[in-house]
Amino acid sequence: MKLVYFDDFKLGVLNGDSVVDVSAVVRDIPNIDPGSLMNGLIARFDDYRGRLENAAADAAGVSLASVRIRPPVPGPTTIDCMAVNYMEDGTRDAPAPINAFHKSPGAIIGDGDTMVLPDVPASIFEGEAEVAVVIGKAASNISEADAMDHVFGYMNFIDGSARALPPPGNTFFQVKSRETFAPIGPWLVTADEITDPQKLQVVLKVNSTTMQNFNTDDMAHKIPRCIAWLSSIHPLRPGDIVATGTNHRGLNAFQNGDVVELEAEGLGKLTVHVRDDLGRTWSRDTRLEHAEKGLEGVATPQLSGKYAPS
Repeated sequence: MKLVYFDDFKLGVLNGDSVVDVSAVVRDIPNIDPGSLMNGLIARFDDYRGRLENAAADAAGVSLASVRIRPPVPGPTTIDCMAVNYMEDGTRDAPAPINAFHKSPGAIIGDGDTMVLPDVPASIFEGEAEVAVVIGKAASNISEADAMDHVFGYMNFIDGSARALPPPGNTFFQVKSRETFAPIGPWLVTADEITDPQKLQVVLKVNSTTMQNFNTDDMAHKIPRCIAWLSSIHPLRPGDIVATGTNHRGLNAFQNGDVVELEAEGLGKLTVHVRDDLGRTWSRDTRLEHAEKGLEGVATPQLSGKYAPS
């Protein structure tokens, strides 16, 4: 099943190119906002699945093209992002030690929304293509063997980054948790629709040009390991998001006017726009192309606009 929020956060079920409003089915779930409603539905999904399926089958839907898609999981208690979690097409000799960071749920936006690049002296703005896991039931100190039983579903996730902000060493919080820096969606796909989440092709395009193209089989620490490790540090709750990392070789500068499309296999296409009121520019080289040219630094330097090197 594909769950989608649309228009004024009506809950829908995707049916082909249409979405069926099933809000009436979940009216009795206690909630204070769309986030708590989705989290409540996820926690009670076994009780509601049949009713949702029947409602979706019996009612006429409306065209997806006629509605505004909203973030499908707008209120997680936490977003845990796995760091350096790919083998980078075999270029790493060994997996990096397992590690993660928090990203603010306040950074979430949805399909068709705009990522706004702030007026800060970042060396570059990047967006990492990722597959996100959505937790289905509470997990605390669980084993790897049990971890997948706690997965509700999957969705596309773009991990926005404002790199190299001062002071040196002040990394993840102000780099990762900027407003609009967590695009998700377009919908939430239940786990039963994804045969093997470790064999998904992930493609990110910028202005129709493919920039990232990798498979989740390159993941260094697989999903069960990530969930078990995270749950050993803090409890995971229904609706929490685990972003599983990216292959960094295709990362590139997001810039004003860009149209970014992320499509992980089976998860739909997430489209976001980029706005930079300062109009800053960078080369379009990916990190891999930058390295192959023998240039200095991890990524291309800023070419023009405020904060550009003199």
